Amino acid sequence: MKFDVVDVNATRKNVRVEIPTDVVNAEIERIARDYSRKARVPGFRPGKTPPRVIKQRFKDQILHDVAHDLIPRAVDDALREKGLEAVDTPDVREVNIEEGQPLTFTASFDTVPEFDPGDLATIAFKRASNAINDEALELALQRLRDRGARNEPVEGRGVDHGDTVTLDLERRDAGGAPDTHNDVNIEIGAKANPPGFDEQLLGLEVGAHKEFTLHYPADYPIGELANTVVSYTVTVKGLKRRVLPELDDEFAKDLGVDSLEALRARVREDLEHEAKHAAEREDRSELMKQLAARLPFDVPASMIDREVDRRLEDFARRLIDQNVDPRQAGIDWNAFRESQREVSREAVAAALVLDEVTRRENLEVSDAEVEAEVEKYAERTGRTAPAVRAALEKEGGLSRIYAGLRREKSIDLVMSRATITGDS
Repeated sequence: MKFDVVDVNATRKNVRVEIPTDVVNAEIERIARDYSRKARVPGFRPGKTPPRVIKQRFKDQILHDVAHDLIPRAVDDALREKGLEAVDTPDVREVNIEEGQPLTFTASFDTVPEFDPGDLATIAFKRASNAINDEALELALQRLRDRGARNEPVEGRGVDHGDTVTLDLERRDAGGAPDTHNDVNIEIGAKANPPGFDEQLLGLEVGAHKEFTLHYPADYPIGELANTVVSYTVTVKGLKRRVLPELDDEFAKDLGVDSLEALRARVREDLEHEAKHAAEREDRSELMKQLAARLPFDVPASMIDREVDRRLEDFARRLIDQNVDPRQAGIDWNAFRESQREVSREAVAAALVLDEVTRRENLEVSDAEVEAEVEKYAERTGRTAPAVRAALEKEGGLSRIYAGLRREKSIDLVMSRATITGDS
């Protein structure tokens, strides 16, 4: 078998392969015999059709089967002999096959050459801050108050800013078609309210009835309402005011904490925990950017495409988990795909550098470490470790765990050698 490798660029290879005639003819004979045993040809008893007739009658199918059997094996032999590893399924083209002739074809594929990731000690950045100031603490406490707010009835005055009004509402467009809604709750000042709607309600008391018209501007985001005039008829049925709880010991006790001081301490602790993880993610992101910049060649296009596909699948899966049909979500998937291309390129580049570090440093993952990871996953999902392992083995997931743990070890190694300044 003959192999001729052509470098298209640093990562793309073309391999021209020639399979000898005797190998091709032997495979044709083998497949023709198999057809002869199964085929029904008029004028011949089953299994008695001469090979010459079989090869003439089923020529295209036989040659297809021969190519289907020989080409994958030849590609594997070529890669192994040349010491190459394809990062995706090779693209096979220019196939020429005839009885009595060698089978020739070209296989194109991406590969990742060995390279020097450089001195890891020259990676340098300032550690992200995880400090929590008093302003952040007060904002968090205010959010707790907002969640504990109550809507209390208002009497003796008209509608004011910040009130929630209960209305019976009828809306008519320019065509006069009525659209009626009863017991609608509208918060005065909400961004979703039509332009000018709040002003028409201010001062109205419970029981008041009012008719008015609104003109929607030409740039109104809801297209069917843009540049239209709509008439409204409203009847005020109720009025409530949002009341925030006092920030005191009683409020803290309602949240299951002994005192306001203890609540402040707990909130600060939660904020510090969140800030710590946010800072770690930021540090990791900066590390990955610097690693990606060390890749001395362009990331193979096939690897970028695969990473983009993975990100789209993850996003669609999250939508499904939120009971949102990805097909009905109003997303321009082509635009979303393009928006993920650059970040995918950077992610793959960083991963390739980490993999090279792993190879050079001989980082390995033990079976015990994998078992520990399986047990963690089992605990999180409420399943037994043997059940999780069986599922992973069936889906080929254990190899992903090995790869993920190796990469984490590589990240830890790079972090230990990098020059990182700032608070730990």
